[in-house]
Formats: sequence, structure tokens, C-alpha cells
Amino acid sequence: MNTTQTARPIRIGLVVGSTRPGRRGSAVARWAQQVASRQPAVRAGVAEIAVIDLAEQALPLLDEPVPAMFGTYRNPHTRRWSAMIDACDAFVFVTPEYNHSIPAALKNAIDFLSAEWNGKVAGLLSYGVQGGSRAADHLRLILAEVRAAVVPTQVSISIFTDFDFTGSDSGDPTAPGMLVPGEGREESLSTMLAEIVTWAGALRAAEAGLRPEPVG
Repeated sequence: MNTTQTARPIRIGLVVGSTRPGRRGSAVARWAQQVASRQPAVRAGVAEIAVIDLAEQALPLLDEPVPAMFGTYRNPHTRRWSAMIDACDAFVFVTPEYNHSIPAALKNAIDFLSAEWNGKVAGLLSYGVQGGSRAADHLRLILAEVRAAVVPTQVSISIFTDFDFTGSDSGDPTAPGMLVPGEGREESLSTMLAEIVTWAGALRAAEAGLRPEPVG
């Protein structure tokens, strides 16, 4: 029975999936972090949030000679990435929609690893012209393949209704705008985070051979 493992806070990695300069994902991730900081589980020290920005990881295109399922990593950047993901119990993936799917950088980051994703819990926070819903659908299938459990509640942010472009040049496609989440968005994200904490706590307790305890 590993009481040390179950006593530490549930670590949730907030993965920023776009590396594009001027991306709106940074604003979405900051909002998610703010909402998470108000969660009862985070305030009580039961859970904690760690931002994992792919733009800061500088992962190359997958360059490991051995498939990830064997866990034999030869490159320092892969070993660093492995340690970062392995340290998390759960994830919130912040992803835009690129051509009906997720960014190549996010798919590449997932493909680098295998066991580090297994048995972890994930929530999907997408954004885009159509709320990024199609990217979230693809991401759900990808995460199922690496045996991550995706919680039911999903949050979609619309570029049209959840961003304010007042004062921006209407002809400038790089205008970032200001994130102003619409009605019900924060409530949905709070629900998703609560599901993540509950599921992650239950899975960790099960692995340690303990009866799951209620979490805030």
C-alpha cells in the first residue's frame, strides 16, 4: 500500500497544444488556470495545476528509433518530456482546431510517449471558429489509443462569441482579441475539473489498493 503516493496532491497538467506565434491558446490556458485556482480541491491542496506549454518544450518531430510502447528513450528531450508527463496524474488539453483536427505539435507530443499517458485522466478544452469541437473529437480518439480516460464534460470556446475584438482591425487575422467566456463556460469548466479530480483520485487509490476517498 503506497500511502505516500495517495497523500500527495493530484497533479493536473494544463497542456497548451498550439505553438503558433500569436496563438489564442495562451489566453484560454490562463483562464483555465484562474478557474482551476478557485476549485475547492485546489484550494484545499487536494489537487494542483501545472502549465505544460508545448511552445516551451521545443520537441522536434518524433525522432526516437524505438517505438514509444517499449519505453526505451535515447534522446535527452524525450527523457525530459517523459519525466514531465509521468509526474502528472491528469491533464487538461487546450487545443485549437486546425483543418478538422488538432495541431501537429500536439499530436507529435502525444506520439513521443506511451506508458506515461496510460491510466491518466484527461479533460478537453477546445477553441476555434466552431469551438474546436472537431479537434476535440479527434483528440478523444487519440487519447483512447494511449489508454487515457477522458471525462464526459467537454468545454468549447468560440472565437465568435467568447472573444471580444473591439478596437481591433476587422481585416487583421492576427488580432488576438480578449477572451470573454460566455454564460455557462466557467461552470462547465468547473464541472470538468471536478470530474478530473474525482476520477484521478479514484484511479490512484485503486492502483494503491485503497478505497477511494471523497474529494472536494
